Amino acid sequence: MIPYGRHEIDAADVEAVVDVLEHQFLTQGEQVPRFEQALCDYTGARYAVAMNSGTSALHVACLALGVGPGDIVWTTPMSFVASANCARYCGADVDFVDIDPDTRNLSLTDLSARLQSAIANDRCPKVIVVVHYGGLSCDMKAIRALTEPYGIALIEDASHALGASYQGRPVGCGNWSDACVFSFHPVKSITSAEGGALLSNRGDVARRARLLACHGITRDPAEMVGQADGPWYYQQRELGYNYRLSDLHAALGVSQLKRLSSFIDARRQLARRYRSALADLPLQLPSDGEDGTWSSAWHLYPVEVLRHDRADVFEGLRRKGVGVNVHYIPIHLQPYYHERGFRPGDFPAAETFYHRVLTLPLFPSLSADEQSMVVTAVKECLT
Repeated sequence: MIPYGRHEIDAADVEAVVDVLEHQFLTQGEQVPRFEQALCDYTGARYAVAMNSGTSALHVACLALGVGPGDIVWTTPMSFVASANCARYCGADVDFVDIDPDTRNLSLTDLSARLQSAIANDRCPKVIVVVHYGGLSCDMKAIRALTEPYGIALIEDASHALGASYQGRPVGCGNWSDACVFSFHPVKSITSAEGGALLSNRGDVARRARLLACHGITRDPAEMVGQADGPWYYQQRELGYNYRLSDLHAALGVSQLKRLSSFIDARRQLARRYRSALADLPLQLPSDGEDGTWSSAWHLYPVEVLRHDRADVFEGLRRKGVGVNVHYIPIHLQPYYHERGFRPGDFPAAETFYHRVLTLPLFPSLSADEQSMVVTAVKECLT
């Protein structure tokens, strides 16, 4: 079975982890700060806070921006549930903005209309979690222009998009958002086995994120109440979480980040080959995002089945050894959100996309022969 995604580990990755095991602290050592600095160097962001998952980073991002009970957070329904759950962890209400049928990202038209209605009804969101679906950046400059007059903070959920660029800058640079979150799950652009990070150009956001990710505890005398008892002293300033990343995971992340450019180049080459090979089939292919303004990280290669039953095609491809997947079931259709008032039909573009979409295998080590097998299997299932 050819999976839809797969990590790539080499000898240097193994050596980096073994070196920590044999010679360094396993946690709270030098590898996490090294990984954070490497992320800043790559993206151009001022601050990075590494954590144990992208979900943890989304939660902390919301908390660092002051999200709490009584607040409203918007996101897209076309994402993994963590993009909405992060607001619920804070006690906030969640609503959604439908997607653009071409980019599968947040629709500017729907965002504008919903903003006008929210303002009129005094239901403006405190934060919008903007998801870069499949690795293609949303139009952050336009989103910032729409939201800035109302003081709405923006979190980029860039879990798919490390290695992508927008307006000539790496995603994560922080030019158009208050915080940006990456995931280092094994099928993402790079992996730390499990892990995530929050990046920001706002010192206040980064400082609070670091505090919250470490139990709410500080050892900085400048942040303490009163005087420290001695060099061993620490204080818990607020209720935080144990969201730290271990040095084992960070060492793997540092090693993987050195090869990010080659990983993204391989993904882009595979995406171009898919576009050429599948162009004549009854499929809607993803936007290539290579027009000078956008450059996708190609985390996913999602196609829409236009004239066949998607379930039949899915099962047929699986029988042929192609591990297709579906990304995603719209969040508002999940039972948890159904109980909170959302219904089928609320976000028609996302729902239409869901009923058609299949994610084809795409990962750096996918060989030309394997990709040809995928293409042949797709053609056979559509004829």
